Amino acid sequence: MAASLDLLVLGNAIVDVIARTDDAFLEKEGIARGAMTLIDEPRAESLFQAMGQATIVSGGSGANTAVGAAMLGAKTAFIGRVRDDELGHLFRHDLKATGVGFDVPAATDGPATARCLVLVTPDGERTMSTYLGACQGLGPDEVDKETVASARVVYLEGYLWDPPAAKDAFRKAVEIAHRAGNAVALTLSDAFCVGRYRDEFLGLIRDGSIDILFANLGELKSLYETDDEEKAVAALRDERNGRGMHMLGLVTRSEKGALVVHGGHVREVAASPVEHVVDTTGAGDLFAAGFLAGHARGLDHAASARLGALAAAEVIQHIGARPQADLVMLAREKGLL
Repeated sequence: MAASLDLLVLGNAIVDVIARTDDAFLEKEGIARGAMTLIDEPRAESLFQAMGQATIVSGGSGANTAVGAAMLGAKTAFIGRVRDDELGHLFRHDLKATGVGFDVPAATDGPATARCLVLVTPDGERTMSTYLGACQGLGPDEVDKETVASARVVYLEGYLWDPPAAKDAFRKAVEIAHRAGNAVALTLSDAFCVGRYRDEFLGLIRDGSIDILFANLGELKSLYETDDEEKAVAALRDERNGRGMHMLGLVTRSEKGALVVHGGHVREVAASPVEHVVDTTGAGDLFAAGFLAGHARGLDHAASARLGALAAAEVIQHIGARPQADLVMLAREKGLL
């Protein structure tokens, strides 16, 4: 089948509730700074009441990537699960308004649409408490064979490894994509997520399920159980699957830029200039969006990474994980497109 989509994303459909805070509030609430913690609905309600004035926007790591790629001209679709409630309608409207296809029917019963309570400290660090809600209803039935087979790249969230049914959806998508001759990308999502599923993620890498891996340094160090950056990067550089082939790895390093790891080699790509960091929510998501949009346009790995760095730089200069600037115009101004 000829690919009609540049990118298909499987991810948690989550609405972000974002508020500014300080370390004292995090300590008072017993929240691990900089981490993503799963919470239940009562805790979500109590924390929402305590966090004060907030901005509510559609989010979710994979959905952020889908939106960013679409804003850069990639033909993109999303598979995720929402409930037929107010937040579910908001999520669907926001996604489709950006040009991302989203045709999975809403659940008519069960848990409410997921939400992520994002607390942003003055240094731009974000700490997330996530109620997965309806996300956990995502399963193999939502993975349409024709849609998956039509996508040049299928992009999967590491967070999907938490709910068992979503894990099955993940595996089904990998099988369909590879049978169609298309690529599968994985983002490790979070160092704590890696800690929960390290052996399984390494298994996916080594059995050839994953063709492209996105990680930040913290996630990569967790994957290889080392505090040494060079050792973690070297381990990724030397990874081969069961067929003896190297995977393509993209490692983000904040202001130090990114690394393109491929074919036993490591190439550095500089970060895009940033005037002032406001909120780092979505930085990794938008890096992946820019890279995959560049990949879809036929750019080489380094050029695609520079496009990713530009998208990441845009999103960290304002509140929220969705770009506010015209990314195509910005990329053209910088000579990246």
